[in-house]
Amino acid sequence: MTARPPAPVRWLLTAGLLALAAACQPAGPQVTVPEPGFRPERLSDWGLILRSGDRLVLGDGVEPYAVKTPLFTDYALKLRTYYLPPGGAIGYRERSSLDFPVGSVVTKTFFYPERDGVAVAAQDWDGDVAGLDLSRHRLIETRLLVKRDDGWEALPYVWDGEDAYLRLTGAVQPMQVALPDGERTGLPYVVPARSECAGCHATNHTDGRLELIGVKARHLNRPYAPGGPGQLAAWAARGDLHGLPDAARIPDVPAWNDADAPLDARARAYLDANCGHCHNPAGAADTSGLLLDAHTTAFRQLGYCKPPIAAGRGTGGRPYSIVPGAPDDSILVYRMETTDPATRMPETGRSLTHREGVDLIRQWIATLPGRCV
Repeated sequence: MTARPPAPVRWLLTAGLLALAAACQPAGPQVTVPEPGFRPERLSDWGLILRSGDRLVLGDGVEPYAVKTPLFTDYALKLRTYYLPPGGAIGYRERSSLDFPVGSVVTKTFFYPERDGVAVAAQDWDGDVAGLDLSRHRLIETRLLVKRDDGWEALPYVWDGEDAYLRLTGAVQPMQVALPDGERTGLPYVVPARSECAGCHATNHTDGRLELIGVKARHLNRPYAPGGPGQLAAWAARGDLHGLPDAARIPDVPAWNDADAPLDARARAYLDANCGHCHNPAGAADTSGLLLDAHTTAFRQLGYCKPPIAAGRGTGGRPYSIVPGAPDDSILVYRMETTDPATRMPETGRSLTHREGVDLIRQWIATLPGRCV
């Protein structure tokens, strides 16, 4: 049997192969390095993502990435990318969002599979940008977060034909969506205005600065594509990421839909990704006393037998955020299920119910021991 190279040698081999593969790829469009005040009307002027016929083309140095558990957005699929300025590198952080240099641009493009003019609800895709056939998919929007000298700036672009256009006041895209069970429903897909981005991305409401949400080590600790190298290790091998620790020291959580993972861990991962950016000790929802981020461990703060503080009619007549063993009696389930704009959670980013996500939280609550007295 051939001896396996020691770990440092394997890492160097991986780095060499990744560098060779990158060198063999044809260069994409030239990216415009963002200068102060650069806010072009057309997305194509950035050079980050361009439509070429029925294909998307990424700019030179634009890298796609994926997260373990995405934020639910009305069953839209998402292409995530990052771009670093020349000579720039990301700083590793264990708990909070990774530290991107000034001049970085992080993008998220929302799209749906489409059949006979109807958008098809989907959970995930294989990440093959070159293989994404736009004759069978509908592009909706591309959101940019641009790292300026004074922090992140949000810029929403809405697709119309061959390009996307800056829409600082947002937009509404009426469409029909075929849900996973085959039911068709009307969807007023809402592209948020730039002013609304802080509702999620100002994760610390004291300073109000926009921050990345999904770009955390625990969410990124996965291969980009099945069977590929670890995403963070690949970034480090390219020189895009500094300070990455040994693999055993990188936080790891399961994907929300990993049936082989423990139910409790999957549910906590889902709540962290979908709720934790507001429901954390510094977030906009801290006054609720309900903390759903990955680092909260106190049962009462997680909602166990916790009475509402200021939810008003958002309780749906339920007494506690979580009633162990009784999902139907839990405010958390009610807020996730309802589509009433005044009571649904999250407040923005969805008009539909994520049925599979709600089912996961229902299963989790049904297994929780104890009772409220």
